[in-house]
Amino acid sequence: MKKNFVSILITNFNKSKYLKKTINSCLIQDYKNKEILVFDDCSTDHSLKILKKFKNITVVKNKIKKFKSSPLNQIHGVCQLFKISKGNLIFLLDSDDQFKKNKIIEINKIFQRNEKLNFIQDTPFESFKKKKKLLKKKQHFFSIWPSFYPTSCIVFRRNFFVNFLKVIEKNKFSNLEIDARLSIYAHIKKQFFITKKCLTIYNFDETGISSKYKKFSKYWWKKRNEAFTYMIFLMKKFNIKLYLGPDYYLTKIINLFI
Repeated sequence: MKKNFVSILITNFNKSKYLKKTINSCLIQDYKNKEILVFDDCSTDHSLKILKKFKNITVVKNKIKKFKSSPLNQIHGVCQLFKISKGNLIFLLDSDDQFKKNKIIEINKIFQRNEKLNFIQDTPFESFKKKKKLLKKKQHFFSIWPSFYPTSCIVFRRNFFVNFLKVIEKNKFSNLEIDARLSIYAHIKKQFFITKKCLTIYNFDETGISSKYKKFSKYWWKKRNEAFTYMIFLMKKFNIKLYLGPDYYLTKIINLFI
């Protein structure tokens, strides 16, 4: 089977503490047909010094933050890297997470076995304060979208993202990261797939984007509301009808009071 050319897109802001391990986890992959691209979003730590030490990666330096919202800046970074990428398989990676050594080979095998498959998430190990555990999520009967994993677990075909860009709404929904948008889009298009293979180490960083959205916090409910709004936008766009259960109405009611 012909190997896919792989592009790994890494977005970074002030993650110098983890950056070296993150990039090395890509370099040690037993898969030569790849490129590594990093978008640095105005880091004020030692990130750029670390990035300069790597000769076999492409670094895009952002001089002025485009948005006040971290999720929107993340999306902007991914889009900028995608424009210059060459891969027909795109791997996303946050700059504080890591790939397990065999990730690219394993994901490539799945795509090769199923040419109709366009979007994959793997199941990550969560690393928090030196404790590691398998991150498991269950699909609740009242939810209208799938339970999805963090950005670093996402891989997709190039054409999938080209079509996604037409409906990304990248200047809207300031609490909605790219992982949520991609997962909802894949679910709507009936292309959502999760493999049980654990191929990513997800680092829960208390200074990261996700730390703001602790379960049942004000921002968690706001993000949830934006996710529903985005899903309804896609449903109308593609003329798809889905049942809006109690989860939707509860979220709408709570957002009236926060």
